[in-house]
Amino acid sequence: MNKFVTFASDIRVGTLLCSSMTVLLTACGGGADEQGLSQAKQQTQTAGYIVSTETTAAATAPVDALMATRAAGDQAEPAAVAPQDTGADTASSSATIYTEKDFALTGYGAGDAMPARTGAMAYGASDAAALAAATATTATAAGAQGAAQAAPVIPSTTYTLYVAPNGNDRNAGSASAPFKTLARAAKAAKASTTVFVAPGTYPGGIKTNVSGSANGRIYFVSTTKWGAKIVAAGSSGKTGWDNRGSYVDIVGFHVDGSGGKWTGGIYNGGSYDMIRANYVHHIAKGVSCTSAGGSAIGVDSYYKGVKSDVIGNLVHDIGPAGCRFVQGIYVSTSGSVKNNVVYRVAEGAIHLWHDANHVIITNNTVTTSNTGIIVGGGDFYHTRGPNDFTAVYSNIVYDNKMGVSEQGKTGKNNTYRNNLVFQNSTYNWKLNNGLKHTETVTSDPLFVAYARTGTPDLRLSSSSPAIGRGTPTEALDYDFLENPRNATTGFDIGAYQH
Repeated sequence: MNKFVTFASDIRVGTLLCSSMTVLLTACGGGADEQGLSQAKQQTQTAGYIVSTETTAAATAPVDALMATRAAGDQAEPAAVAPQDTGADTASSSATIYTEKDFALTGYGAGDAMPARTGAMAYGASDAAALAAATATTATAAGAQGAAQAAPVIPSTTYTLYVAPNGNDRNAGSASAPFKTLARAAKAAKASTTVFVAPGTYPGGIKTNVSGSANGRIYFVSTTKWGAKIVAAGSSGKTGWDNRGSYVDIVGFHVDGSGGKWTGGIYNGGSYDMIRANYVHHIAKGVSCTSAGGSAIGVDSYYKGVKSDVIGNLVHDIGPAGCRFVQGIYVSTSGSVKNNVVYRVAEGAIHLWHDANHVIITNNTVTTSNTGIIVGGGDFYHTRGPNDFTAVYSNIVYDNKMGVSEQGKTGKNNTYRNNLVFQNSTYNWKLNNGLKHTETVTSDPLFVAYARTGTPDLRLSSSSPAIGRGTPTEALDYDFLENPRNATTGFDIGAYQH
């Protein structure tokens, strides 16, 4: 399941697993192309605030890098999650008293309020209706305090469960008696459940298989954005979090692979899922470069997953230097990649392969990686390809070795508009089938404080040529920081609205 594509005399190997690094900062056309994107939208499910979209198994496909999480003999139907409680934590949990106040949402904006549960807000509604309802609800919550924030918060659900570092898996999972592990909460979850996870440190190697439904999603939410930290040290397995469930959101977690041997940060094999607002970094740094590969965030079609979204994540320092098998955000199915900040990735900051098609890539900022954005298809699992009807709009692709690259089997209906692509040392663009990019900005993005090392500030300075040069087509109404984009002054290119 590895990708081998000859390009510019290089053998490029793509993997579905990716890794990401985060920066802690303050604070689409017409004609045949438009018809293709319209079809993609109709096929795509939204998690209330975003649009998303699908692959023939290769006859002799080698072990896929995307599936570094797949154990030998692993079948398409995942095993049930086993309880992870030994009862040994009883004493520690009895010494801690929790209340609902300990699980208040912070760091997500709009007062961090939970909007009332309504039919229009139900995930699985049409893209336009769900986004409009979410925005309106958020605006009401924030209205008394000034400007409305476009990014919706987590909607209310029928059931709630709670997890805390000093909890106990023999508890009821209530706010006053929380579970200790996410695995135990997943075992107890059902459709229309929110799992609130308190700040603290949790060992990785998490596996979740529970699924929600189109009208009753399951949300795993770090109550403080990036406060619930999933660590490699002392964890089992090769992946921080392996999710095979569908209609699931993973929101606001800090996934830290430092000091460990993970090859994957968050792996997603389900359908209609959302990986949102997470911080994933130092994945696959302490491993050898092999064709097993890895990624910070992987959205996979191997288990027939479709239409999942990767939104507003911070990803950096992924993979050993010079390793072509390790990716940042790796997508092998339909869906969307929006508002992400990705830098210092061994191969592709954003990489599409296998069954990827009808993918919408908008408003991402990617730098200092081997390749900024790879749009490709090959080593197919469940389709014959090509990667077609993929839209790449309003992204900043700056200071990588390669900029935007089509590889493998790609179609004639991919579109590239309003991107800033500049100073990628080998080339800025390589498109197949005679395709052209339009409305491209070719100048320095003028970030607030850019550096190839350390922690860059990739927000736009007031003189950035990216300001007002993006397109609202296929874009979200909010940016990486979940601040509203401005239709009056124009949508900016990249993850941040100035």
